[in-house]
Amino acid sequence: MKTAQPGFRLSSASTYSSAATSDERAKLGVVSEALSDLLQTVEQRRQTVSAGLSARHRSALGQFFTPRDPAGFLAGLLELPESGVFRVLDPGAGVGSLSAAVVARVVAERPDVAVEITAFELDAALMPHLVATLEACTATAEQHGCRVSFDARHANFVQYATGWLFEEPAEFDAVIANPPYRKVSTSSPERVASEIRGLRASNLYTIFTGLAADLLAEGGQISLIVPRSWANGPYHEPFRRYLLERVSLDFLHVYEQRGKVFADADVLQENVVLHGTRGPQVEVVTLSTSASGGDARLERVVPVAEIVRPDDPHAFVRIPVDARATRIAEQMAGLPTTLADLDLMVSTGRVVDFRAKDNLRHDVSLDAVPLVYPGHLREGRVVWPLAGSKKPNALHRCDDTEPLLLPNETFVLVKRFSAKEERRRVVAAVCGPEDLPGDAVGYENHLNVYHRRNRGLPLLLALGLSAFLNCTLVDDHVRSFSGHTQINATDLRQLRYPGVDELVRLGGALSARSWPGQCELDAMVANYLPAVSEPVVDLQAA
Repeated sequence: MKTAQPGFRLSSASTYSSAATSDERAKLGVVSEALSDLLQTVEQRRQTVSAGLSARHRSALGQFFTPRDPAGFLAGLLELPESGVFRVLDPGAGVGSLSAAVVARVVAERPDVAVEITAFELDAALMPHLVATLEACTATAEQHGCRVSFDARHANFVQYATGWLFEEPAEFDAVIANPPYRKVSTSSPERVASEIRGLRASNLYTIFTGLAADLLAEGGQISLIVPRSWANGPYHEPFRRYLLERVSLDFLHVYEQRGKVFADADVLQENVVLHGTRGPQVEVVTLSTSASGGDARLERVVPVAEIVRPDDPHAFVRIPVDARATRIAEQMAGLPTTLADLDLMVSTGRVVDFRAKDNLRHDVSLDAVPLVYPGHLREGRVVWPLAGSKKPNALHRCDDTEPLLLPNETFVLVKRFSAKEERRRVVAAVCGPEDLPGDAVGYENHLNVYHRRNRGLPLLLALGLSAFLNCTLVDDHVRSFSGHTQINATDLRQLRYPGVDELVRLGGALSARSWPGQCELDAMVANYLPAVSEPVVDLQAA
């Protein structure tokens, strides 16, 4: 991918280059028609096969086939050679949509380049469809003077890449992939094999990505679409380090409308397109965003330090897709304190309900204590109990549950998960003795709990901290590095915070009134915490 220049630009979802003369334009028209027919046939095959897969089968293999528009987008990011052989790896090929997109582009732009495709597919039922696609690619290319050869393998790519198939893996000039998405246990063969190669990863898509990057020749390119969740969180930190040691992040694209890219597969994850090059990290990264698959894209170029901060101990990959997000990140980085400075800690709630199911109760009794779930958080406070709720309201107090309890003091709670359709990602509330009876309380595992060495916070500090966490700028900042609906304790530890005196003053302003609406809350936060006010963005300068 060619070096980007700083600034904004609007890019269409265009594909192939134009010709200079009328004869060349006529020839290109014939080629384009043939390629369009090829890609449409592959897309129809994808839709038919995808519709015939059961949800259980799809889940077992982590299958989400790539539609035509994002396939063309991924192929379009690859920088094609001027001549010679272009060795392409498609590690989870499905019906061959990505390989077909590469072939279509090479035939249209570099017909003198020979394409060698190595495609892996584990599902035996898909192999006839994959071979049919690759044979059609070969035939179409041959009609236009371009040579395409392929090796379609019914095999486990992880076993190939880690040498378990007892052959030396090849090197490739390009990887194009929509890797399978499925969590893997610590004892799974894929995870064991990848860890032998030094890659610690907890999902098939990160295992595929890391191993594929390892097979790139120096200067080789990787172009793939993956869930955004790899970019943050403790589980993916070893993978991020593994990838960043091998690949320069050159281009990152975010689809704003989650689920539309894979609309026929009910995908809920936010998706990111990543293009990188095997070698040292370049100094600037192109960021791009669009509503969905075939829409125009807004691009901007930023220093790599805005994406991966040199001082970040967890190597988060931030994707601030516009100048406002960059300015918010700068403001947040400039806040004066850490959690340690505030003498605070944040941990996940101790009560895992399915492990404590024999001790769950719907109502508090003499031998039970309140149990707080995310559903109890309402407008900055905890509303407990919830009448008619399917979730229990209490936990039996006994020797087994005593280690799970905290004193009934003032804590700040943050939901770990939010529903896909929820407007906010960060949802915080204050919980204390005025909300719950008794001297102890259980907090369920889907909550993050701010505390001081397992004791409560001063009320005004808790109120100010909750207001800060609930403001729009914090929510927008977290979204720039969190692509899923989970907020981990690690995410909250990564934040910087206002000083304790500022938080207490803000808390004092909230103590004598009901919880404000979002606009009023944002105004109060900006008034008492000027560093968290809405940034002024000069778009022309940006």
